[in-house]
Amino acid sequence: MAYVFITPTLLLFAIFTIIPVVMALYLSFTNYDVLSRMDWVALDNYKRLFKDSLYWTTFKNVIFYSVIFVPLNILMSLGLAMLMNFKRFGIRLFRTFNYLPTLTSAVAAATVWIWLLHPEFGLVNSMLGWFGITGPAWLAQTETAMPSIIMVTLWQSIGSNMVIYIAGLQGVPDYLYESAKLDGASAFARFRYITWPQLRPTTFLISTMAIIGALQLFDQAFVLTQGGPGNVTKTPVYLIYQQGFKQLQMGYASAQAFVLAIAILIFSLINMRINKAEEPVV
Repeated sequence: MAYVFITPTLLLFAIFTIIPVVMALYLSFTNYDVLSRMDWVALDNYKRLFKDSLYWTTFKNVIFYSVIFVPLNILMSLGLAMLMNFKRFGIRLFRTFNYLPTLTSAVAAATVWIWLLHPEFGLVNSMLGWFGITGPAWLAQTETAMPSIIMVTLWQSIGSNMVIYIAGLQGVPDYLYESAKLDGASAFARFRYITWPQLRPTTFLISTMAIIGALQLFDQAFVLTQGGPGNVTKTPVYLIYQQGFKQLQMGYASAQAFVLAIAILIFSLINMRINKAEEPVV
């Protein structure tokens, strides 16, 4: 009976995952331009890629984004989850309010933030003006463009991670905290020796998803800055989109996509090793 359910699942997996990946891998060794050519060029696309300074600039941009975004995502999500992990009247309403940005379309949210960050009429600079601070042109200056994207993506992502952390916090046995209180452990000590170790699997899940999402950043960079100014917010996925769908260099774009996939795999494995290294020895 199980085969009745497994066979269609495997078939769908092959159609929508395996076959497209194999086809994209094949295209990465061709000069496919969508309209006419599809000649085998062997490793020419990969040789060109490793000499492409713009492609590696996008990697520098996304690594800078990840180094700031991932730790802040974890800290803010965990802090918010600890604040919301109480049985109080109306707490579910506050949890809902914090989760709502996650339900918003990335493109729609970024469009709203374009207005909020407008240098002359935006709400953010207007609020800074109340304190006598002249706000910058957030999306038009090289110093503030990427931090602006980080701010928008944090606003939209911490809600879902908050829910995951709340689930993790509610899975921590109460007797551990009761025993620690009887031993006179402070709130910080209880967090350090009980909460944080118990949340390590949850943190691994959130950090892995955050790393993958950061390396695949596209929507916000596309809508907010179009990769500018001066390519400081251009990401690998944005460049792949331009190469494949604007310049019709689908073969070269496929090669870029596979290098990005390998990078995501490497960073995910590094994150896994770091989390394993932090596990206490029993």
